[in-house]
Amino acid sequence: MKKNFRIATMTYLIFLGMMLGAVVYAGVVVAPVVFGSEQWLGGAVLSRYQEGLIMTQNFVRLGYGLTVMMVAVFLYEGYRYKMGEHDKLSTSITLLTIATAALFSFYYLPDIVEMQSMGKEAVESTVFDHLHKGSELDIKILAASILALMIVNMRKACR
Repeated sequence: MKKNFRIATMTYLIFLGMMLGAVVYAGVVVAPVVFGSEQWLGGAVLSRYQEGLIMTQNFVRLGYGLTVMMVAVFLYEGYRYKMGEHDKLSTSITLLTIATAALFSFYYLPDIVEMQSMGKEAVESTVFDHLHKGSELDIKILAASILALMIVNMRKACR
């Protein structure tokens, strides 16, 4: 049983690393390229609204992975909790990771997609601006919490 749990732990850590990489890549690489399309295409081919539509589709697909990650975190960390292998720090980080991933996938993304479907005027509103800024903050907190969860679990695995 211990060997299977080690394999599960390694798989879990690799998956968390993949999701952290995806979150960071989307924010650090994909977003600047999409929103700088005029630089890469040699002129203003896409409007800011069209660039936003493309970027949203990237984040919608990221949301699928985050949803799978939430389930994996819940199951793995829930099992560790049940086995008595928990502390306040890991429990807090687990809850933060699940909460921020859920907020991004089930609150921010659906609202952003809905507002985009209303047209360019809705996207240029202050409501959308606040929603977008909230999603940016949420994804940054999510990235930090995934990293913290990885570190906590690596420390436990190396004992």
